[in-house]
Amino acid sequence: MPDNWMIRGTEFVNCNCAFGCPCQVNAPTTHGTCESYSAGFVEEGYFNETRLDGFNWVNIFKWPGEIADGNGTQRAIIDVRADVDQREALRKILHGESTAPGSTHFYVFNSTMSEVLDPLYESIDLAIDVDARRASLKVAGLIEGAGSPIIDPFNGEEFRAGLKNPGGFEFKFAEYGMGSGKVTAGVEVDLSESHAHFCKLHMNQDGVIA
Repeated sequence: MPDNWMIRGTEFVNCNCAFGCPCQVNAPTTHGTCESYSAGFVEEGYFNETRLDGFNWVNIFKWPGEIADGNGTQRAIIDVRADVDQREALRKILHGESTAPGSTHFYVFNSTMSEVLDPLYESIDLAIDVDARRASLKVAGLIEGAGSPIIDPFNGEEFRAGLKNPGGFEFKFAEYGMGSGKVTAGVEVDLSESHAHFCKLHMNQDGVIA
């Protein structure tokens, strides 16, 4: 029998592109390379009979050129509170396994990897407020990251914009913001006031759920 899974929760993503991230509309990256980290919280989820409610996760990616050109490196960090079955379930989801081809960003990104490092199991301190465009992430000794609204340079106020993507493989709508983060987890990422987005994540083995 095929695996059946579902996760519903929130996600925070920070990459090295300029605000808005041209990759989101199938344009080349801002700098010709991509490095990013994403973090999520599973409010409700399952993998077959295994419950995944309440766990945090992180995915770290780095490509030497455009994402579509491949040769990327990936590492997942999975909530240390998960038991053996829950860890394996989350690993499969984060690595795009047990998923219809091309139907989630987990699958698509993993398909461009030449090196997938073994997952780490750590305590993940994560808070995401999608509507406020704010997030904080800490994995002791490995990651410190934060997201916040973009500040309008003309009036000094918080600027709000987002992307509606009805056919997307990650979200239907994401709030845009900026983020900064430093990752030293076998994949090195160092970002300062670059693109971030905040979204509700709701998907299963066949893709995003409306």
